[in-house]
Amino acid sequence: MMKFSTAIKFAAILSVVALAGCAEKPKAVPQAPPAPPAAAAPAQVKTSSIVPGSAEDLSVNVGDTVHFAYNSAALDSTAKATLQRQAAWLQKYPAVTVQVQGNCDPRGTREYNLALGARRASAAKEFLVSLGVSPARIDTISYGKERPVCAESNASCWAKDRRDVTVITHGGATS
Repeated sequence: MMKFSTAIKFAAILSVVALAGCAEKPKAVPQAPPAPPAAAAPAQVKTSSIVPGSAEDLSVNVGDTVHFAYNSAALDSTAKATLQRQAAWLQKYPAVTVQVQGNCDPRGTREYNLALGARRASAAKEFLVSLGVSPARIDTISYGKERPVCAESNASCWAKDRRDVTVITHGGATS
């Protein structure tokens, strides 16, 4: 019986020690204060190799391409924003003349796509003229489906082909 009571006493003491250990909350480890913000590095002047007034300037800094919905020559808000930047750029470089090239996706007949490309190019020209660019500085041409930028046969590729591209024909700086 003595061994049984010793075992009970030992189990009781062990339980008290175990419960006492669980009752203690972990102490918070002090964290280092956040580092003060580093002094701002001097801004680096980024020099561009793009020549102002060049075809690359038009393409990279302004945007030379606008896209259209399927079977449409209507300018959406994104196309109008790009054409507004083009008009401002053309006003900055009055010696530049451009050609707006209308393009279509490969669906449809050759004749239909040539006519649609012409309507798209004309829509862009008319919008540029409405913003003050002289119509004498803008030529248009339609390539229909003859100049695709994407060779795959799927909707996302066709969307890339439905476009007008504005290219400099005279007076642009050489890059």
